[in-house]
Amino acid sequence: MIKYYIKEKHGVLKELGKPEKGAWINVYPPYTHEELKKLSDELDISTDFFIDSLDIDERSRYEQEEGVRFIVVNIPIKNENEDENGHEALYITAPVGIVEVDDYIVTISAFKNLVVDHFLNSDVKSFQTGDHSLFILLFFERTVHYFLHFLKNMNHQRNLYEKELYTAVRNQELSKLMRLQKSLVYFVTTLRDNELTMLRMQRTDFLNINDREEEKDFFSDIMIDMNQAQEMAQIYTNILNATMDAFASIISNNMNTIMQRLTSITIVLMVPTLVASFYGMNVPLLGQESPHAFARVVLFAAVLTISIVWFFMRKRLF
Repeated sequence: MIKYYIKEKHGVLKELGKPEKGAWINVYPPYTHEELKKLSDELDISTDFFIDSLDIDERSRYEQEEGVRFIVVNIPIKNENEDENGHEALYITAPVGIVEVDDYIVTISAFKNLVVDHFLNSDVKSFQTGDHSLFILLFFERTVHYFLHFLKNMNHQRNLYEKELYTAVRNQELSKLMRLQKSLVYFVTTLRDNELTMLRMQRTDFLNINDREEEKDFFSDIMIDMNQAQEMAQIYTNILNATMDAFASIISNNMNTIMQRLTSITIVLMVPTLVASFYGMNVPLLGQESPHAFARVVLFAAVLTISIVWFFMRKRLF
């Protein structure tokens, strides 16, 4: 699905039937290879730029070739392909390609995402399809925003899972933390790559904003937020790793406590059974002629059982 947009003077994003000067071209799934090839021919750019942007393992980078500026930035998305057992990461990262050529700017992604949707569905006042450098900076800013947003969500979920784990004895609770751990691995790696790419772009003035003071300051603010997101991801990763180790021990201790109580109950139940077994033998027994023989056996078994229960309770085995 290839669509063309332009920001009109009164601030409304208008969809076009065909590309015009200053247009933003967004490539969203579903689409075919033939559609990408046709767009590539129309804009006179290599299809490699599009193919690289659709590779889920593509790292953040930028390059310039024959008048075409190409940027790959990885963004956070909610994982929609979780398996039935919920063993996959809650959040993953995916590349978005930004291709700047002549009077057009193209964004292409293999997944629908909140970053692009923000520009499609929101009234971003400073967003202009014809100002490519500002568009890219706003795209970076929204990318960092969603990284921070998802990191806060994951930290909140970690706190909820911790409350469940205090009394847990199953691996299911730990599996929930493992999903968060996988998400944080994606985030830590991606944020580091994004930060390095943006730092190089800032130093080389890849966006040509050195003579635009507001955009330079805006880029510096984005880098500060990016560094903050990276530190948050690293801190949450360290906390989660320590939490998983601690609660693995807690689950093991909970299981040991349950086994201890079951063993104690088994011993308590074994006492009256043992007494009944002795007095159930087909041999002469002491007091068997008494009319109260059965009551005495029951009383003896009860006293012995209560004594063992009292002993276990004093030893805190119950």
